[in-house]
Amino acid sequence: MKSIDRYMARLIALPLFSTLLLAAMLLVLDRMLRLFDFVATEGGPVSVVWRMLANLLPEYLGLGIPIGLMLGILLAFRRLATSSELDVMRGVGMSYGRLLRVPYMYATALALLNLAIVGYVQPKARYAYEQLRFELRTGALGASIKVGEFTKLGDRMTLRIEQSRDDGRQLSGIFVHAQTPKGDWIGVTAQHGRFLATDDPDVIILRLSNGTLVHNRSDFSVPRVLNFNSHDLPINLPKFEQFRVRSGLSLEATLPELVKSGRSAQTLHERDASRAEFHFRMAEIVSMFLLPLLAVALGVPPKRSTSALGVFLSIVMIVTYHKVNQYAASVAQLGGIDPLIALWVPFLMFAGLVLWMYRTIAYVPGGQPIGALERVAGKAWKAVVRYLPGRRRHRTEAAA
Repeated sequence: MKSIDRYMARLIALPLFSTLLLAAMLLVLDRMLRLFDFVATEGGPVSVVWRMLANLLPEYLGLGIPIGLMLGILLAFRRLATSSELDVMRGVGMSYGRLLRVPYMYATALALLNLAIVGYVQPKARYAYEQLRFELRTGALGASIKVGEFTKLGDRMTLRIEQSRDDGRQLSGIFVHAQTPKGDWIGVTAQHGRFLATDDPDVIILRLSNGTLVHNRSDFSVPRVLNFNSHDLPINLPKFEQFRVRSGLSLEATLPELVKSGRSAQTLHERDASRAEFHFRMAEIVSMFLLPLLAVALGVPPKRSTSALGVFLSIVMIVTYHKVNQYAASVAQLGGIDPLIALWVPFLMFAGLVLWMYRTIAYVPGGQPIGALERVAGKAWKAVVRYLPGRRRHRTEAAA
């Protein structure tokens, strides 16, 4: 790489990866609080939160990578423009096309990475996330026994524990009530206890110490009472419903599976759903090659201007295009319009707008695609500042 290419690579790298990391952290933190609340409500182990967040990360990267690429290139060109380095480069004969060589290297590498994520990693991670949610709801993850509350273990046993120490290995103040298939019932109280594993994965042992066992049956005249120093109580773990298999139609399907189901679907609805999801992902990937052109058009402000309007517009345009694609895909899945038209017509419109903006700044002398918006925003800001309380007092004092 030539020195100018290495310089461009350094300028782009820092804002690109910083934006990507910041976007991922903000999205993760927003979901983390809700996941902690959900896991605590379901009584599951805290460690499952990190597994769920790891499965959500590919979905966040699917949107974070285009935003990071856009802002990385935009902020690099903005720095060149505001420091007059861009004027020097243009003055020695470097065109925008030459300066875009390194940005397109980044775009190509990140587009391939995003293709792997949304095409293969994200569908399987989404399925794993839904499986964890299912296991939490059904208790298949080994939901914790809440201290001080009555916990049902299956249909025939109820357990209550007063105290728990050493991560649940040392239990105190234990009450157990169980019924047998023959109609017997057993009540047990014990000072201490602990759970032990067995060779059978469906059975665990609750070893109790210093307690009393009461056994009652319909043919007993009085219940039988047993005081013990140590007693092993087998507990049959409840049978949990199996989670569904991974869907091969839409969100949980990889790109090859979408192509296959789009050709061999049994119903028209399945065919439309598969084709809509496939074209949605491909349109999102291909649109990344337009982002360097858009970044140049929005990143170079008008002369003698330091406005950051282009940065704001870049995020608005990316998010808006993403939401339009989501809506178009949902309509196409319902069969309202052919997925090929629903997803690629907005892409062509977006591409036409980006190419016009790039042509204006690169080939039109003095061209500025957002110049009019810059002027309107400047006038609006001056009007707002004029009527601020502190500003009005300052003008009054100056007049006096």
